[in-house]
Amino acid sequence: MKKRLVIFASGNGTNTQNIINYFATSQSVEVVCVLSNKKDAKVLERAKTSHIKALSFSKTEMVSPDGLVNELKSLAPDLIILAGFLLKFPEIILREFQDKVINIHPALLPKYGGKGMYGKHVHEAIVANKEPETGITIHYVNEKYDDGAIIFQTKTEVLPDDSANVVASKVHKLEHEWFPKIIEEVLNKSQKTLNE
Repeated sequence: MKKRLVIFASGNGTNTQNIINYFATSQSVEVVCVLSNKKDAKVLERAKTSHIKALSFSKTEMVSPDGLVNELKSLAPDLIILAGFLLKFPEIILREFQDKVINIHPALLPKYGGKGMYGKHVHEAIVANKEPETGITIHYVNEKYDDGAIIFQTKTEVLPDDSANVVASKVHKLEHEWFPKIIEEVLNKSQKTLNE
């Protein structure tokens, strides 16, 4: 039985595409569904092009006991991936899928985390504060923004004349290199725990 991934994303979906591509030929892992809170998000088109189920949902469905939770139960994911998902993830889903939801954040948490800290806002803050380095954090999701246990971090240098766009591209490179690998590691670890 292949391990099942469900991905939540809000926008363009380059990280989602990268994950789909990474596992496309895997014998042990498959992306079974991509979900977005935006009907017109490009990520849904990407999923459909890759012949993966693509669904959008409303905020009401997201927090309703018989909405998204039921859909997710029917999908039976081994891991739920947040890849550029901009809403606070609802407790109702976290309770049902405890320790099965992971997120990627474009900074070295606990720095530059919390409400409003996403995408270009993070990179602009890094540049404004003349940080010598930034990076990515992959972490478990809990009921607070960017607060769950850290699984993995890696860094990149920020040069004095780097713009926010340059920093963004350095961070994207790290995201694309590491996110699928770490997802695979998390799945393998949970498999080992089951076998022990």
